[in-house]
Amino acid sequence: MTTPKKAGIIQIIPVFIAFFTMAFVDLVGTATNYVKPEFNLSNSTANLFTTMVFFWFLILSIPTSMLMNKIGRRKTVIVAIWVTVAAMFVPLVAYMGASGDVRFALMVVSFCLLGMGNALMQVSLNPLMALFATGDRLASMLTTGQFVKAIASLIAPYIAAWLAAAYNAWWGIYAIYLVIAVVGVVALQLDRIDEPPLKAEQTSFVDTVRLLKDPTILLCFLAIVAHVGIDVGVNAQAPRILMEHTATELSVATFATMVYFIGRMAGSFLGGIVLQRISSKAGLRLCALFLGTSAVLYVFFTLSSVNPPVWAFWTATFLAGFGNVNVFGISLARALNNVPDKQNEISGLMIMGLVGGAIIPPFMGVAADAFGQIGGVAVMSICVIYVVVLAARYSLIEE
Repeated sequence: MTTPKKAGIIQIIPVFIAFFTMAFVDLVGTATNYVKPEFNLSNSTANLFTTMVFFWFLILSIPTSMLMNKIGRRKTVIVAIWVTVAAMFVPLVAYMGASGDVRFALMVVSFCLLGMGNALMQVSLNPLMALFATGDRLASMLTTGQFVKAIASLIAPYIAAWLAAAYNAWWGIYAIYLVIAVVGVVALQLDRIDEPPLKAEQTSFVDTVRLLKDPTILLCFLAIVAHVGIDVGVNAQAPRILMEHTATELSVATFATMVYFIGRMAGSFLGGIVLQRISSKAGLRLCALFLGTSAVLYVFFTLSSVNPPVWAFWTATFLAGFGNVNVFGISLARALNNVPDKQNEISGLMIMGLVGGAIIPPFMGVAADAFGQIGGVAVMSICVIYVVVLAARYSLIEE
């Protein structure tokens, strides 16, 4: 593989715009809040919209890595953004030229396209970034990309709420993000990035899965499963934890999600700086420290039967986002650096691990129904324990 070259600011900007575009998938959550009452959907039906996203990670991750081998990383990202552009355009048609069942069907199509585009982008964008950095610096670059992504995720609900209040058109956010996506894809089309030569011999699906026999690849894969399990689990469960242990109203409890995202933004911003100065081993151990503290505080809060300390809940939620966000970048970078000539295939495997977001939260829900919220916290804590053990035994994945 060619040695990554130092990227100029003009060369790297389109890549970071692509990271911003990657966050458009979080519009599914925002849109669901408006679509659910409009079409009088049940909670279970509305929750299927989120499941659609993670479903495509399972189906498309490895095929996307194979596509990268054929057309290259930059072109695969371009394809992903064009799919996302289509996902932004369909809701505009739904709300400007349709109604009733047709509008609902178009929104379902949009959610599916968002999931497809995001699966394509998650797999191809991270190894594209690997062309600009190696070693521990790659973890820093990927974390900076996550910070850019977090900005788009955080502002989307506020833009939609403002458009709903001012113009009764929450869906106008699709038009705004459509313009950004088009700018991003055009910029990337014009960008010139040196990529390794395309492979004459293609790797099969089975050969890609066999990479999990490598202990480093397997352990990093499981770390990403744990990461996304914590991520989706806290987003879904934190407001319920607060409401069931205090008299907090839903309108206030939903701020838990915002606190989590603020923690993610702070963690990714600092991670992008700090990970350039410390090793990935030290970085993962810091992540484990924050996540471990978060889990202990959640347990302390949920087991406090009388006057549960609300400060423990809010601190735990912030630390969960702050510590968890960098686990993804560190684990992915370590896996990509492990076998440099198989980065496309490894990226597909690692992103397939995001299906953990569709597996772990249901277990949290079942445990919470059976034992109270401490049950859900216990399931999430298993993911935290895995990260803590991996950080303590970093030599298992160390070069």
